[in-house]
Amino acid sequence: MSLNSIFQYFVPKDKKIFFPLFEQAANNVIVMSTILVEAVNTKSDSNREELFRQIDKLENKGDELTHQIYLELGKNFITPFDREDIHSLATAIDDVADYIQGAANRMSLYRIDDYNEHIRKLSELVLQGGNELEKAVRELKDLRNVRAIADSCIRINSVENQADYVFDRAVADLFLYETDAIRLIKYKEIYAALETATDMCEDAANVMESILVKNA
Repeated sequence: MSLNSIFQYFVPKDKKIFFPLFEQAANNVIVMSTILVEAVNTKSDSNREELFRQIDKLENKGDELTHQIYLELGKNFITPFDREDIHSLATAIDDVADYIQGAANRMSLYRIDDYNEHIRKLSELVLQGGNELEKAVRELKDLRNVRAIADSCIRINSVENQADYVFDRAVADLFLYETDAIRLIKYKEIYAALETATDMCEDAANVMESILVKNA
């Protein structure tokens, strides 16, 4: 029996409250990013605004889950893994949700009229990153399937690299072809928020890789 298995055996069941909270937070990111993809692909302005409102509500739900994790961390002396890693992972997942909501909010407030290929592609990459994040988080509860967690973390890194490339191309196109300075600023901020959401997925992956190393 590994040291980690022995440790998990002695963790009281009520201390494992962290795992369902993490899973709910990660699933919330998937729901938000799925709605985001739907919003940037719809042809209906009214439907898009309704989808943006849904994202706003889900971001609030994510905040509540994050605060619940922080509260449990303060209440429980024994935790399933390093306290700092629990805090960092909760924060990183919350940051993904924050940047999804931030991107959606900018699209709504700036009243943009062209949901171009760059916005659609970056949104799809955010969803891909969210899916891999949820897969990895789901395996954390017993750390038996280390390979699955590691593979998801690698795929998240790949998604982030792709998002960097799309972002650079998108900004280059703005500087090459956009003559309206205000429009340029609007789109650059939206691209940046979407790309940063994938950065936050990578931050969460880095925390999970740290957890794997510490519990090997």
